[in-house]
Amino acid sequence: MSDQPVLHVKGRVLVAPDDARDELWVVGGHITYERPQGKGARDIRTVEGWALPGLVDAHCHVGLGTHGPVPADVAEKQALSEREAGALLLRDAGSPSDTRWIDDRDDLPKIIRAGRHIARTRRYIRNFAHEIEPADLVAHVAEEARRGDGWVKLVGDWIDRGTGDLGACWPRDAVEAAIAEAHRLGARVTAHCFAEDSLRDLVEAGIDCVEHATGLTEDTIPLFAERGVAIVPTLVNIATFPQLAAGGDDKFPRWSAHMRRLYERRYDTVRAAYDAGIPVFVGTDAGGSLPHGLVAGEVAELVTAGIPPVEALSATTWGARAWLGRPGLEEGAPADLVVYDGDPRADVRVLAAPRRVVLDGRIVG
Repeated sequence: MSDQPVLHVKGRVLVAPDDARDELWVVGGHITYERPQGKGARDIRTVEGWALPGLVDAHCHVGLGTHGPVPADVAEKQALSEREAGALLLRDAGSPSDTRWIDDRDDLPKIIRAGRHIARTRRYIRNFAHEIEPADLVAHVAEEARRGDGWVKLVGDWIDRGTGDLGACWPRDAVEAAIAEAHRLGARVTAHCFAEDSLRDLVEAGIDCVEHATGLTEDTIPLFAERGVAIVPTLVNIATFPQLAAGGDDKFPRWSAHMRRLYERRYDTVRAAYDAGIPVFVGTDAGGSLPHGLVAGEVAELVTAGIPPVEALSATTWGARAWLGRPGLEEGAPADLVVYDGDPRADVRVLAAPRRVVLDGRIVG
């Protein structure tokens, strides 16, 4: 990084929602708020606008396609799509592909991996997950905790072919033991959950986060709030529920009707969770069937649900990075930032058009 020109970002630097500075400098790939001196200070490139920490997509799947793992060149395109959208920190919430090679690339977003999904036998999308029975859950959670970057991903519910509707995948004692083992190994646990039935057991078992969380109700929202369990609603994915439901009308009519109900109350569910104090973060569920690069659309969806714009912005910047234990625009932090033409606090739609993307101190977009 020492041969990089000094980068001068000026205009408004949003270090925090209420901390806007006039400028920052990037020296050797890191942020400083002190003007550089000496010989190196003569080679300066200036970027003007409104600067934010690199956006966070806290639920995506690099290396995953419609039918399972994808080749490295396809995974690279997925990561580049996230980068072009300004998403420079990704929590990969389950992938069957080994994407560790991305860590050696300073031109691709940083990834926090949750290993591979862990699902009940024949209770998830084919070729996506380890498909196991409850007796093997602890062992698989331990394996993925060691492979991941501090997260493990469970599939908490899916279609139960016996009932023809969404149903919880794991008995209470199995998830209690599995979550305890993950925590012992220093990993947090999250779970895919669409329906209502799996939520109480997972939260009381000590889970750290729930993905989608469309099944939250007035009975479980206070429990999430009390335990501080975060949710990642993935509203751009929930928007596909009517299409999914239509495809299941003949074979699983109960499931289809349930999916439509969850869709219809999606905004009310997210707003009620936010109002109760549940931490809400931005994730798109990109990969699988959804394209990458949807982070701006998800922020806009949170605002549509009734979350104040600055809070929705924090859910993909300052707040999300703190939750994941990664720095923002602090002194000495890696220079991962995005520059916009306008103030995203006033209108989150600004996020859809990054002016400049800076990754590890290099302008990459």
